Amino acid sequence: MLAALSAALAAMLGIPLWSASATGAGSLAVTGYVEQGSAAAVIDRSAPALSTVGVDGVNLDRTGGAVTAVDGSARSLLQRAHTDGLRGELLFGNYDNAIGDFSPRIAADLLHSARNIRVVAAQLTTIITSQGWNGVTVDLESLDGTDRAGLVHFVTALRADLPVGRSLSIDVGAATSLSDYAASGFDLTRLGHVVDRVVLMAYDQHGPWSQPGPIGAIDWQRQSLAVLLTRVSAAKVDLGVAGYGYTWPKGSALHHGTSLSDAQARQLTGRAVARTRWVKASGEWTATLNNGTILWWSDARSYRLRLALARRFSLHGVAVWQLASSDPLVQ
Repeated sequence: MLAALSAALAAMLGIPLWSASATGAGSLAVTGYVEQGSAAAVIDRSAPALSTVGVDGVNLDRTGGAVTAVDGSARSLLQRAHTDGLRGELLFGNYDNAIGDFSPRIAADLLHSARNIRVVAAQLTTIITSQGWNGVTVDLESLDGTDRAGLVHFVTALRADLPVGRSLSIDVGAATSLSDYAASGFDLTRLGHVVDRVVLMAYDQHGPWSQPGPIGAIDWQRQSLAVLLTRVSAAKVDLGVAGYGYTWPKGSALHHGTSLSDAQARQLTGRAVARTRWVKASGEWTATLNNGTILWWSDARSYRLRLALARRFSLHGVAVWQLASSDPLVQ
């Protein structure tokens, strides 16, 4: 009866319900992420290939015991997703503008407090149900092994609070061993039993914080998937795909590079004298400009290879970060 009432209410509000069989590209579900403040047109241009739009989103406040307010632009992006016949999920994380990164302390203040877990789960549920979101994605990053039990506790509380028909997903950073997943705060077996979907963030293998290299080499992604699937059903897993690139200026200190869209990478290499090549082993492009700057980026060609990889592993789908910087997605 509760499921029927939830479905009827969703139909009245024009909200697509979550379905494990929702598809975008062939038999795969496709999620495209957008940040609040993005133009709605970035959803429209990829809408025929999408199942879900993930909107980033809300965060823990600095106490770790409350959720920040949903920006009006995020709600507008949800409305555009629904207008395009797509689901909309709200991303919830521990990003701290004061440090310009995900905060381990803020996450710990949530995950090591039973009271904060109850309060934040209830607040998120109220936001999801009152604003018409189809689900929520938990994107808590920069965790460590001491956070594992608390993370399971939190998603269990959130799952219990969310009504039938609203999905619960969790983002998991890619790793190539079970011990590395555990050290990053993820009890894969227990999380996989609770959530509807595990999104493997198989990108940022390299960036301005590291030596130059692929954003997410396909061999590295394959290894990370193989380990993850020993603990989580393939039918619950989405492969995260990069739709962007990074620069590494010659002779600069680490952290001085920038991110850039696929279109910007092509424009930059088109204007400058550059040695550009497709790296088959990584499934990405790289270029060296005449000033010594190195680029790596993952574009539409890279995306097609990841679709094939997801099908090979019989995954639920793929999830692209992000629509504003990626090439338009196609079916």
